Amino acid sequence: MVLCPTREQAEQASELVAAVLDTLGLRLHSQKTRIAHLARGAEGFTFLGFEHRMRESWKQPGRWYLHKWPSPRAMASIRGKIRARTDRRYARLPLEWAVDDLNRALRGWGNYFRYGNSGRKFGQIACYVNERLAILASAKHGLQGRNWRDRFNHQWSTQLGIYRLSGTAKPTRAYASR
Repeated sequence: MVLCPTREQAEQASELVAAVLDTLGLRLHSQKTRIAHLARGAEGFTFLGFEHRMRESWKQPGRWYLHKWPSPRAMASIRGKIRARTDRRYARLPLEWAVDDLNRALRGWGNYFRYGNSGRKFGQIACYVNERLAILASAKHGLQGRNWRDRFNHQWSTQLGIYRLSGTAKPTRAYASR
């Protein structure tokens, strides 16, 4: 990832990177390399699982900041892991086992994506986890219907000990002060 103030500088940087990589016997992948325009939330880009996009400040209108959150592919990946770990075939096992298995996946995914503006995405995943656990518990106990609001609410999943993704943005630092 190379950030430049103008398109011309970005094209020059791309040529320079290609030349340096060529001396190492490597080359840029044409389908993965592109120049994106970030100004005022234009298009953004995906890098290392994060969607990067400029967003206008709600406190200071007219000021724009680079925000990042989990990409659609990263969201699909964690949903797939949650679905696999809460499949109905595990209904015969204790629910605590599913919670322990889920917690490992959620903790790792959450620790990676906590650096950024991931609060909304974390909330979506928390709702999905609660829904999948409710489906698993319904299958386990042979309950008909899905009355999730009364039986399987936030308090219920908290009592199970499910890992809660933190939605607070953690700033990245270029150096550590001591």
